[in-house]
Amino acid sequence: MKNVVVIGNGMVGYKFCEKFVASEKFSEYKLTVFGEEPRRAYDRVHLSEYYSGKTAEDLSMSSPGWYEENNIDLHISEMITEINREEKTIANHRGIKYSYDYLILATGSSAFVPPIPGVEKEGVFVYRTIEDLEATEAFAKKLKAAGKTEAAVLGGGLLGLEAANAVKNLGLNAHVVEFAPRLMPRQLDKGASDMLQSKIESLGLKVHLSKQTQYIQGDKTIEGLQYVDDTELKVDMLVVSAGIRPRDEVARECGLEVGTRGGILVNNQMQTTDPNIYAIGECALLNNMIYGLVAPGYDMAEVVVDQIIGGEKEMPSYIDMSTQLKLIGTEVASFGDALNEAKEEIDEITYVNKRNGVYKKINVTKDGKKLLGGILVGDSSDYNALFQIYNTAMKLPEGPEDLILGSRGGDGGSLLGDVMDLPDDAQICSCESVTKGQICGAIQNGEAKDLADVVSCTKAGTGCGGCKPMVKDLTDATLKSLGIEVKDHICEHFDYNRQELYDIIQIKGYTTFDEVLDHIGNGGHGCELCKPLIASLMATIHADTANKEYTIQDSNDRFLANIQRNGTYSVVPRIAGGELTAQQLIDLGEIGKRYDLYTKITGGQRIDFFGATLNQLPKIWKDLIDKGFESGHAYGKSLRTVKSCVGSTWCRYGMDESVSFAIELENRYRGMRSPHKIKGGVSGCIRECAEARGKDFGVIAVEGGWNLYVGGNGGATPRHAELLAEQIDNETVIKYIDRFLMFYMRTAKPLQRTAAWLDRLEGGIEHLKEVVINDKLGIAEDLDREMKTLVNKFECEWKQAIEDPEMMKRFSHFLNSDDDDDNLVFVPLREQKMPQHWK
Repeated sequence: MKNVVVIGNGMVGYKFCEKFVASEKFSEYKLTVFGEEPRRAYDRVHLSEYYSGKTAEDLSMSSPGWYEENNIDLHISEMITEINREEKTIANHRGIKYSYDYLILATGSSAFVPPIPGVEKEGVFVYRTIEDLEATEAFAKKLKAAGKTEAAVLGGGLLGLEAANAVKNLGLNAHVVEFAPRLMPRQLDKGASDMLQSKIESLGLKVHLSKQTQYIQGDKTIEGLQYVDDTELKVDMLVVSAGIRPRDEVARECGLEVGTRGGILVNNQMQTTDPNIYAIGECALLNNMIYGLVAPGYDMAEVVVDQIIGGEKEMPSYIDMSTQLKLIGTEVASFGDALNEAKEEIDEITYVNKRNGVYKKINVTKDGKKLLGGILVGDSSDYNALFQIYNTAMKLPEGPEDLILGSRGGDGGSLLGDVMDLPDDAQICSCESVTKGQICGAIQNGEAKDLADVVSCTKAGTGCGGCKPMVKDLTDATLKSLGIEVKDHICEHFDYNRQELYDIIQIKGYTTFDEVLDHIGNGGHGCELCKPLIASLMATIHADTANKEYTIQDSNDRFLANIQRNGTYSVVPRIAGGELTAQQLIDLGEIGKRYDLYTKITGGQRIDFFGATLNQLPKIWKDLIDKGFESGHAYGKSLRTVKSCVGSTWCRYGMDESVSFAIELENRYRGMRSPHKIKGGVSGCIRECAEARGKDFGVIAVEGGWNLYVGGNGGATPRHAELLAEQIDNETVIKYIDRFLMFYMRTAKPLQRTAAWLDRLEGGIEHLKEVVINDKLGIAEDLDREMKTLVNKFECEWKQAIEDPEMMKRFSHFLNSDDDDDNLVFVPLREQKMPQHWK
């Protein structure tokens, strides 16, 4: 039996073990693994979650008994200090020797610490291991006890931003200091960096670009950073996250060839200059590069396993560095040649939505036929589709801008069309290098029977998780092609999808969650998936409000207000159609002033009050109700607003009275619960000042009546609504919107906007016309009747709450006191109060 020894027990070292165990010839080898850290391999990608409550065990990549169960001899807290290539032995720091037939170096990298004078001072840390985080946390506690709060992170790359967020989570004011003129300079251009900077600064982090640190101020302990431009930043702690350096010292000492800037030189088989020694991960210099992403490291591990057992796999000469991630709550992705490093003549197509914090850019060839790369910030939902188009050189639409703006031709299809049209070698999961052929093949050969089986046997989706939607689409499409019914169950507690549950609850007349669970559930107590879903269905079917216990959907519905990031709430009264009198405007101003609320006019023509404490909510609601206002349902999955222009009453271009119609529509659909939020718009002419075609439903005045559009949204993934009917009168508009909304509420998936629902609706807009206008399914009368019930049963939830003593018990900070929460602190900004993080 041959001895295979792995030095390094990080993510890539563990992946080698996992892939080796899964190989057919593993039983012919003895596997021994050495790790310096005092624990099993853990997920370093999600290291910052350690500050959010996850333990080292939570981050572990294996169960406690995994190594032993697979006959792997694991040595933790053991440093290998010597390799004897002639004797084919290694020795640990205590001088104990072990022999090998094949040696795998998975020593990874260490944090690069720039040679800045003073970097050795107390209060300077690196961000690399759990021990680093523990030391940083302990020092932060000392600072806060001493009344000190300022901390900096050196480095504005991926790890630097994660480190800054971790520092913020420790209760310190975090500053990001970056030498380059933009954040994540290897992945983002200036526009994307500016958008990311705006997003993270809105969370309270401060960004300092183009800053070179000359030295670290202070005697024994850090007191600040002195920059070469004669400016300074006073801080009490510094976390260095300025890059990585390959751990190649043990390889150097035994005479293996290394690069001039570090890294163990390897060929495409991952062999070092000694054919019996391999290097994988961030310690390996392949193609004259160190690859700092997990996916290439996993590929290297797979190649070495194959080489050892006699295979012929090799690493490609070009390794794609496309990546998708969620950074401090912001989606960021880049693929292909995003920065045009090839210096080709290209067309850049850019979409910027500063209001929603979205930046999208794609690079296409001058002839518009090939996608070369792109960047997504704020919304990366199209990343998988765009990556496949780029990676497989698929033909682009006639208007390449449709790839990021959405189709405006009315077909409503996916960017990829049919996912089954992808070639079998299309890489779906980059973390685990899983292709479409492997996913479909696992189902076709009987190895997998559902999505869970596919994930289990291919590992697709177990890395960053960005590919999960496409893995599911491929699984469902393959099962359907084999004639197997695809069950879209909401969770393990119910063997039904949303539409089936809707029909069952309606027919059986169930009125509580427990009733539904007892009669058609699979036992248990429910979960965060089925509880809010059934709550929403109950509210729709029985026209109940969120104040009923069984229709409480989440914390926002429980308190009838949107909870904000500092623990206070926003209050949004309804202003139907955006119309209000001068006296009502004065009333709103006086209420805002009375409770010292931050006030803002929203994009939906409403006035939003921010900074209300929990115990203030009922008082504010009563004052608003006394002045004739009601809940605007800004907190619910329900109608938000129906936006309007001033219409023919005032505008010289207006063709119809848009304001009164918008008010009528908003008052008709107010309060009704739906799978997701709904917005409407009414424009008095084709100049479209109310942006009706960016709404879930919208009407535009034209010669001979109104044009009705449905299925649009202006959110993170903007999409124009599609024309449902032309030149119809007010009564017909209402009838068609009634049927459209009820059909959507009956059949949509949980948290699915009307745009996504219409995209997925078989037959698209043409089928919807048949249902809504021509009553193809024979359900028009049912839809009309159900909507009439919802309209007639509207009640203001705020008024219900303040009139019910039992409900009022929710609105206090403490069970045994009416005192305010002293932890909520505000500071002035632009003559209004702001949460303390703005200070």
